[in-house]
Amino acid sequence: MRQKYEKIYVKVNSDIDSTGYMMPRTITWSDGRTFKIDEVKDFRPSSFLGAGYSGDCYTVIIHGEEKHLFFEKAGELFAARFGRWFVERPMEN
Repeated sequence: MRQKYEKIYVKVNSDIDSTGYMMPRTITWSDGRTFKIDEVKDFRPSSFLGAGYSGDCYTVIIHGEEKHLFFEKAGELFAARFGRWFVERPMEN
């Protein structure tokens, strides 16, 4: 049985290069703590992970630990919004 996770939305500062690739640089939690992303190891559609999310998944390294950072693309309902970032947190049973 797959463990259940909840989405935790976070602020992410990122750069977008001339090809349109979005590179996340830092993650800021709601309490103000900010973490530098040391490396982006991988990028792929998040549906590849089987998590049921639409959007993209970035595998990032923060303080030597591998984490997944997700970008959830906004739907047409929110035309003024591009999307938002989240991480997963295991839910307690």
